[in-house]
Amino acid sequence: MALFMLPLKEKVFINLYLILNLSMNKYILPCFVGIFMICNVHSQDPDLEASIERGSEIYTDFCVTCHKGNGEGVAFTYPPLAMSDYLMGNREKSIRGIKYGQRGELVVNGVTYNNIMDPLGLEDDEIADVMNFILNSWGNSSDEMVTVEEVTIITD
Repeated sequence: MALFMLPLKEKVFINLYLILNLSMNKYILPCFVGIFMICNVHSQDPDLEASIERGSEIYTDFCVTCHKGNGEGVAFTYPPLAMSDYLMGNREKSIRGIKYGQRGELVVNGVTYNNIMDPLGLEDDEIADVMNFILNSWGNSSDEMVTVEEVTIITD
């Protein structure tokens, strides 16, 4: 196949490959390949992307004080949301915690937390958005979008 018939992203990739010095390919080329693959694989559903963007603003307004800007929380006080085994394995409980508050012991990444998270007073659509942001930030990854309907059916 002729180069001019390839899609633009493949042309860019091939041109980068040709430009690189062959002796440096073993170091630099894998970086470009990784970036290229991330750009192709990481394209998300536009609805999920919009929800994540809205959720980022909600997180900044309501959650950042305790869980910090990097999602790491405060050791032994506020659990991390970054790379959180609890969050990724307990979707419904996590939604319920945001919606109605959280009390009692909680084990996150092998560490026990026993604190109180008061209800934040968020609407169901805001809870869905902030959950989508959290589930797709700081090393967390979820292709399954949290919907308003899912949040609505969760009761205390």
